[in-house]
Amino acid sequence: MARIRIFIVLVLALTAGGAFAYGTYRYIQQVPERAESVQTRPVIVAASNLDVGREVRPEDIRIVEWPASALPADAFNNAEDVVGRGVIDSLVQNEPVLNNKLAAKGAGSGLPPVIPPGMRALSVRVNDVVGVAGYVLPGTRVDVVATVNPTQQPNEITSKVVLTNVLVLAAGTKIERDSSEGKPMSVSVVTLLVEPAEAERLTLASTEGQIQLALRNPLDKETPTTPGIRPAGLIGAAPIARAVRPRTAAPAPRPAPVPDVLPAVEFIRGDKRAQEVVRQ
Repeated sequence: MARIRIFIVLVLALTAGGAFAYGTYRYIQQVPERAESVQTRPVIVAASNLDVGREVRPEDIRIVEWPASALPADAFNNAEDVVGRGVIDSLVQNEPVLNNKLAAKGAGSGLPPVIPPGMRALSVRVNDVVGVAGYVLPGTRVDVVATVNPTQQPNEITSKVVLTNVLVLAAGTKIERDSSEGKPMSVSVVTLLVEPAEAERLTLASTEGQIQLALRNPLDKETPTTPGIRPAGLIGAAPIARAVRPRTAAPAPRPAPVPDVLPAVEFIRGDKRAQEVVRQ
């Protein structure tokens, strides 16, 4: 009897499990498939890193499908609207090309389209020391320190910060011809973005003296005001005069002590005189 009961329970369990599995299978087959397709739009992206001043060429861009719900504003989908325009803000690979990253049509490429209205780009010659050992790169900000001698007197040499928080547009080398030997020579040049009045100060400083670039943190927006410094200020301004002690009159010599005079009595004896001291 026990074996029969176990066999009956086993058969019932297998039957119930099979029926449940079959019902689940039929239910899944009858559920309609929901195919949700994401809508996309063609967007032009950079095929490689594009630096400032470069003219966009057909091989510099490519078209990808971009989700329509996350479509960037001012994105392009037509290559003709991008090719031939200058890059005024650097682009990285696969970054969407936006209108504010490119110069206007007909503005050309290179440095001129990067210059905002009312500003000027002024290049100055530098060396490894002036250029902060190669750390002055496009996009960094610097202060300009000028050292001039207005009166040609050694003690009148003055160093002062003449421009602050100046943007570096370009930094590199160019080939110039040596005036003495006529041979080509490479010269390091840094191009700064300045206002017209600042361009005058920078030109005068580089012509009448020497300039030095001081690299600054791009997050530092303060404009310090410095009085400048002269050679005497390096050692604490004017030399310190020694204090002169007033001379005092020599003390008067003390009089010699007067010995005490004791009373004496004079005796006359014939033709002889003698004195004897009377002691108390």
